[in-house]
Amino acid sequence: MSHRTLLHIDSSILGEHSVSRTVSAAVVANLRAADPSLSIVYRDLAGTPLPHATPASMPADHPLSGGAGDAVSQQALDEFLAADIVVIGAPMYNFTVPTQLRAWIDRIVVPGKTFSYGANGAEGLAGNKRVIVALSRGGIYSDPAFAAIAEHAETYLRFILGFIGVKAPEFIIAEGIQAGLREQALESALRSAGELKAA
Repeated sequence: MSHRTLLHIDSSILGEHSVSRTVSAAVVANLRAADPSLSIVYRDLAGTPLPHATPASMPADHPLSGGAGDAVSQQALDEFLAADIVVIGAPMYNFTVPTQLRAWIDRIVVPGKTFSYGANGAEGLAGNKRVIVALSRGGIYSDPAFAAIAEHAETYLRFILGFIGVKAPEFIIAEGIQAGLREQALESALRSAGELKAA
């Protein structure tokens, strides 16, 4: 198999108690087992958070930075651009993604690098990547009316990934964690992680 790179992102603040971390690690382990040549790059956004966005904290490649930019932010962007596969551990906090994950997204949504505007509007430039999201939710979102007003993690990630060109992100969802379904949700998500097709 060809040598490819997998970027593994975690954003939960719960450490070893985190469902999203457990599932994202299982996804990476299964993909690595299928392709031992995969090179893994890991970024823990809770352990080493990126600062909230300011012009000075943007990557040098971002127009807002004025060409100066922040080296750590540029590294985060470069990691994403270089990755063939991206695995994201994304818990839902207060009905949306953690601020730590949002700060990382602010580094990778960069005009001229991951999207551009043309005659037909916005065009994503990152469509050659496989993205797998391990998403955990405390509640249950099977009621469409409730999900429509309260679910701003999966919907946001699907939109922003699509905006930069990732047309078919894969989601493994563990939900009901705070509703007495933690073990069942984790077991189901880990089973889904094990059933992922090889990269």
